[in-house]
Amino acid sequence: MLEELYEIIEDRKRNPVEGSYTAKLLYGEKGINGILEKLGEEMTEVILAVKDGKREEVVYEVADLLYHLLVLLSKLEIRLEEVYDELARRRK
Repeated sequence: MLEELYEIIEDRKRNPVEGSYTAKLLYGEKGINGILEKLGEEMTEVILAVKDGKREEVVYEVADLLYHLLVLLSKLEIRLEEVYDELARRRK
């Protein structure tokens, strides 16, 4: 699923669609700072959902966080495989 979502984000980067939230994040006037702001916001929402003990909200907010992390990786031209390779390296 993460690979599929990453590829959709990459497609939006290559073929921006007017009104696309993903394209707005990737090409918005705030640049990388806009993505970083969203990451901070989403992480805060995850923390609050966990503190409130709201399981469904945690799932929802983690999904948002993962999406925004993938947007960041795409913006930085970092492939998911690079992250997977790093995780595998740490497992050894």
